[in-house]
Amino acid sequence: METVVNRSLSSPIDRHPDPDWSVVSRIPITGSGEPLVPLSLAPSPIKIFPVYAKQDIPGAISECYVREGVYRRLLKVARSLPAEYGLVILDGWRPWRVQQYLFDTLQEAIRSHHPELSDETLLERTREFVSVPSREANSPSPHLTGGAVDVTLSDADGLPLDMGTLFDEAVPASHTAALEEIVRPDARQRQARDNRRRLHGTMREQGFTNLPSEWWHYDAGDQLWAHYSGHAQALYGPAELETIESRWRRQL
Repeated sequence: METVVNRSLSSPIDRHPDPDWSVVSRIPITGSGEPLVPLSLAPSPIKIFPVYAKQDIPGAISECYVREGVYRRLLKVARSLPAEYGLVILDGWRPWRVQQYLFDTLQEAIRSHHPELSDETLLERTREFVSVPSREANSPSPHLTGGAVDVTLSDADGLPLDMGTLFDEAVPASHTAALEEIVRPDARQRQARDNRRRLHGTMREQGFTNLPSEWWHYDAGDQLWAHYSGHAQALYGPAELETIESRWRRQL
């Protein structure tokens, strides 16, 4: 196991093109009966920090839910890490209201700094870091499926490792392979690059794919995963949390 981890650490991260969302949205979804499960149930070394709830973003929930298959993959990732590392889950399944808030907030921030941008360019710049909110059965936003997850690594004390940028920092340096392109990195840049390599390598080994513009975003089973892994079909469509009301309505 240690040999695999070391190989992952030493392997540079290749730059991949950003997704063509018109292509991604056309990938058929077979559908899956896998439930959403709470990651707070997971044993160490997985930790959860539901960042949007901590930031009091409207509609955010104080739990990180993912599909059961994603849950089990994440456990394998965490267990493959050396003992001094932990896997921190920042977000998983995301309510549509939160997706809309993030999209609108980022778009307005970009517009305020670059009022000269056309609507088309503004949309493109926004989609670099936040996908268009969609609950459509054939083209849901990745985080609405339970197949997308935002993750980082921590040290033995539970503190997040330096990844070169903060989570959700909408800058070019947040692109997963950005630190690979620094010709003469200093010590901190090398450490952040190696942290990204370790995260990327261990996630890829368990079948996750990465969104190239975000070092923290990984997918399994959704349309983005199918797009980057070469699968003809996705497994997960839009999902909703089961409530006692929805259960009763279904059963009675």
